Amino acid sequence: MSIDRVQLSGKKILEKDFKTGIRGYSQEEVDEFLDIIIQDYDNFKQEIDRLNQEIDQLKNNRQTEAPRARSTSQNTQVNYDVLKRLSNLEKAVFGKKYADSEE
Repeated sequence: MSIDRVQLSGKKILEKDFKTGIRGYSQEEVDEFLDIIIQDYDNFKQEIDRLNQEIDQLKNNRQTEAPRARSTSQNTQVNYDVLKRLSNLEKAVFGKKYADSEE
C-alpha cells in the first residue's frame, strides 16, 4: 500500500462527526476507540517517515561506497599482477628448481 493512497489522517478521524439514531452507539465508546485509531495512525506515520529516511540514507551510502568497491577490485587485480611478476622474477633469478620446490 502506498502512503499516497491513504485517505485518512489523525485529524480527519478526530473531526469525523457521526449521526446519531434512536438506538445509536455510545458516543463516549466511539470517541475512545477513535482516539486509539488516531494514535495508531500517528505512530504508523512516524514509522513510515523514519523508514523513508533510513532508505534515503542507505541509498546515499550505497552511491558513495560503490566507487570505493570498484577501486578495491582494481587493487586486487593489480596485486595479482604484482605477484605473477614476482613469481616470474624468482624463477629467473633462482632458476626453475626454486619455483618447483615451492609448489
